[in-house]
Amino acid sequence: MTKIKLVTDNVQQHIIEGISSASTIYILASFVMKSGVQLLKPYLIDAAKRGADIKICTGDYLFITQPEALQQLSLGYDNVEVRLWRSNGTSFHPKAYLFNDEDNGTMIIGSSNLSRSALTTGVEWNLAMDKEAEPETFEDAVDRFLKVFYDEQTVPVNAETIKIYTTQYEAFHRKHPNLATTWAKQEEIELMLPESKPDYASSVADPQAEYQAEIDPRPAQQLALDALHATMEEDYDKAMVVMATGLGKTYLAAFFAQNFGRVLFIAHREEILYQAKKSFQHVMPDRNYGMYNGKVKDAETDNVFASIYTLSMKEHLQKFSPDHFDLIVVDEFHHAAANSYKRVLQHFQPNFLLGITATPDRLDGKDVFAICDGNVAYQMHFIEAIQHGWLAPFHYYGVYDDTDYSQITWLGTRYDQTELLAAQLRDGLAANILHAWKQHKQTRTIGFCSSIKQAQFLSSYFNQNGHNTISLHSQSVDISISKAIQKLDRGEIEIIFTVDLFNEGVDIPAVDTLLFARPTESLTVFTQQVGRGLRIFNGKTHCTIIDLIGNYRNADIKLSLFDAERPDGKGKKKREVVPIVPGACEVNLDVQVVNLLQELAKKKQPRKEKLLHAYYNLKEELGYRPTYLEMHLHGNVNSKEFKQEFKSFAGFLSWADELEEQEQSVFLDYKDWLEEVEKTVMSKSYKMVLLSYMLSRGEAKWHKPVTPEEVAPYFHQYLTEKEYRKQADFSDKKTSKLWEYDQEKVANVVADMPMTKWSGSSKGVTVFEDGEFGLGVDVDGEDLGMLYEMTREICEYRLHWYFERKGV
Repeated sequence: MTKIKLVTDNVQQHIIEGISSASTIYILASFVMKSGVQLLKPYLIDAAKRGADIKICTGDYLFITQPEALQQLSLGYDNVEVRLWRSNGTSFHPKAYLFNDEDNGTMIIGSSNLSRSALTTGVEWNLAMDKEAEPETFEDAVDRFLKVFYDEQTVPVNAETIKIYTTQYEAFHRKHPNLATTWAKQEEIELMLPESKPDYASSVADPQAEYQAEIDPRPAQQLALDALHATMEEDYDKAMVVMATGLGKTYLAAFFAQNFGRVLFIAHREEILYQAKKSFQHVMPDRNYGMYNGKVKDAETDNVFASIYTLSMKEHLQKFSPDHFDLIVVDEFHHAAANSYKRVLQHFQPNFLLGITATPDRLDGKDVFAICDGNVAYQMHFIEAIQHGWLAPFHYYGVYDDTDYSQITWLGTRYDQTELLAAQLRDGLAANILHAWKQHKQTRTIGFCSSIKQAQFLSSYFNQNGHNTISLHSQSVDISISKAIQKLDRGEIEIIFTVDLFNEGVDIPAVDTLLFARPTESLTVFTQQVGRGLRIFNGKTHCTIIDLIGNYRNADIKLSLFDAERPDGKGKKKREVVPIVPGACEVNLDVQVVNLLQELAKKKQPRKEKLLHAYYNLKEELGYRPTYLEMHLHGNVNSKEFKQEFKSFAGFLSWADELEEQEQSVFLDYKDWLEEVEKTVMSKSYKMVLLSYMLSRGEAKWHKPVTPEEVAPYFHQYLTEKEYRKQADFSDKKTSKLWEYDQEKVANVVADMPMTKWSGSSKGVTVFEDGEFGLGVDVDGEDLGMLYEMTREICEYRLHWYFERKGV
């Protein structure tokens, strides 16, 4: 049998054969049509029923993909995941069908999209290759598929995203009725998929190993280790550590791992995995280590460094027993892969789960907050690290950019690439950037750009004006990353203009100048990039930050990242335009920048609109209305703001017109009760534990009165089953004596603390009379279920928030 063959007709036969036998199915098509989905759907359903992992990725390029096709692809099985590539005008042309099994597999790549004509009667050319013919090529294809599938430009296909896409689809086709002609003209546009980035983990010196032959924790790492050990003693089994870039969060994980046997380290980028492996080997040289990614599968080692894209597949997870690892470490990840992390962490049952991140502000929904249930063991922001002398000071220069970003279309997470490029590729703007750089630069510079074209344009402009620079990006072929870094280190080049290569996983301590020639769309990315220049290095006194500031989104709040007196959320500190920075640091702003920031502050989007935007973002990601707790764990806003602005989460949903008609009626009828549950004081959690018991009785009985004796067993078990609950709420002189259960004494505490106190402070919303505690409002039988759900959401959220470890 030929292992590689050309298929020019009836490709559906080969695709159906692959679907029918594979344990893992990957389909990547630039567009899908209803006719094509209907052709394959019965076979996909059969595959889903037998447990095959199915991942399908298509795109919105020129809005060829039909909304009906996306609806048909939503098969309703947990093992089927569909994502949509948001092209933002960039061409998206892949056509690939990958079918994998334990030993066998087939890869079909060519011209066929997912439409009936392309799969049956159309003139199509495809190459079909058996896995055994080129196993490495096959594995590489799977790896590249998963990188595209979970790229930031993809969104999950669900009811919410289909609704949004349908609106965009209809608007586009009204505007472009002659779509076929438009599409034909666009076919020659260069395909720009995110390329697999080169392996440069070995190209950068290990900053911690450079100074120490025998490795010991640095001060910040030791503080974090102490906090983690305290966290474990308090009976938490998961927690996150927030450490600024440059403080060695990966080494921290390695030091912590010394307390465990088998360790799994998970990340979303391979350079991070290889760098982490080196750090662990330095700390524990006697252990064995292995990689688990698209190309290497070392499953038998005690310390495994795994790509989330590979490990999350069912065929790989099944190779590990749930208790295989004692410790799992999760490095910061992108929200698009959240479902993959969920699948992995639901499979494993480690003794402890550690999340590590450098970006504490959940402004982009890209940290490990939710994975670790919001438990923070330790926090060290880069401003605090500078104050301790653990990172280099900065001298910040805010340079005025006269680009009018208000005229550039905002696409939800980024500016329209075509319009942004038209504004950026101007000699006048380049001259402004060059002048600012020459005025403030030191010796070695990284210049951060919005796109490859901008990086190439600025490098060319600087070179034409007598400077030696290069552009370095995912499509660079004339110079490797390691060679570029060496040239910068030796002073052979002055600037590396790049896009996002140096956000994570690469350390160049000698860099002393950062040039931001791009609008700050993501505050998380901006924080990561600033961290590239703050590492301590011999002879380096400070890091110069040259930042173009225009009227773009986040311009008026990005400077708060440098503020040594950052608001902690407890007060209402007014944010000044110029932040207060540590003593060795400076902030210098052009006069036009000060005026611009003051003007932007006046026009700043109200907090209610910010909450609404965050809510819709998460709703789109989940595909359904988020619960209060989900907004807290996964949303990119401070959940306390919902109560501050709307008195209750249900009040927010009412304002946002997100309640059904009957829900709205229930909310209005029982508004006082819902707001009381939301606002009642939680200095002790007793009230919510009491309410939790009432809710545990189910929809039909939850509102009925309860006695202290009835509540006592549940109350005691809840507060003593976790050490952190017991120590936090059940450890004063009176209650610590009750760690051994005594029904009468516990019932007395219940009667005295939550029941009497809550009824006394609620102004009649709750009552405690004749030995029974209950609601002070009558609940109509038809409203019981909805009011139960609204109440349960608040109770669940408040208990979770209260018992989270806040890292202070």
